Amino acid sequence: MIQKASDKVGAVLVVGGGVGGMQASLDLAESGYKVYLVEKAPSIGGVMAQLDKTFPTNDCAMCTLAPRMVDCGRHPDIEKLIYSEIESIEGEVGNFKVSIRKKARSVDPDKCTGCGECVAHCLVRNIVYMDRPGREPVQMEESMRVKVDDILDSYRGGPEIIVPILHDVNEEFNWLPPEALLRIAEVKEIPIEHILRIASFYNAFSLTPKGKHVIRVCTGTACYVKGAQRILDTFARELSVDVGGVTEDGQFSLETVNCVGCCGQSPVITVDEDIYGYVNQTMAQDLLGKYT
Repeated sequence: MIQKASDKVGAVLVVGGGVGGMQASLDLAESGYKVYLVEKAPSIGGVMAQLDKTFPTNDCAMCTLAPRMVDCGRHPDIEKLIYSEIESIEGEVGNFKVSIRKKARSVDPDKCTGCGECVAHCLVRNIVYMDRPGREPVQMEESMRVKVDDILDSYRGGPEIIVPILHDVNEEFNWLPPEALLRIAEVKEIPIEHILRIASFYNAFSLTPKGKHVIRVCTGTACYVKGAQRILDTFARELSVDVGGVTEDGQFSLETVNCVGCCGQSPVITVDEDIYGYVNQTMAQDLLGKYT
């Protein structure tokens, strides 16, 4: 006898709001079941929401996760019990009784719009960054000070404009010198810890010196099987540097990158903003000569 969707009774409990839990909830809900999705964190998404890329395809984690989060959030047959934990399970197969403890929250999730006003008016305040009092004046070369100050003068505001300032400083010096970061903290009156947190988060910023031209060899799956390691070894030998190093004349840096998005042209390397596909070992000297 074939069971129809209209004949289904009861409900299903899914524990964990990660990508697997969300997909299971969607499959069950589409099959006609009422689903209770229990997640101990304040929001669904799980560990995958903290990732940039996923193995082995290097696909964007959020591109995979976001559609499932939206579908779970909108599905009428999925009730999300976030910030909740299971305390006990009783019964037998097909007839369970589950006790769930929902942690206290000061915000009504049904009325939350993500405006952030609750943070500003929270009764419990956490001071995330504690700047040391009596910080000494920044010691730096006058030429560097002038360049950094010119960049700072072009921006008005507080912590919200740190990213574009760091971008301009990185473009000017090809990395973020410690003295420049201290000068930004001094002029904008922003804790250096806050600036370092941002500078170390984005791959576009470098806290170590780089060469005038940055060579990046893709070591993603497609490029690796086509000989990316041999190409990387060739460039390291030609430049007499290790991966992550800078040539003595400051002309080149050698780095690796997980994916360039040109798998059809593997193996691929980039020199600054230029992309080269179908690279082989014999091309190394010619490529270096173009930027010398």
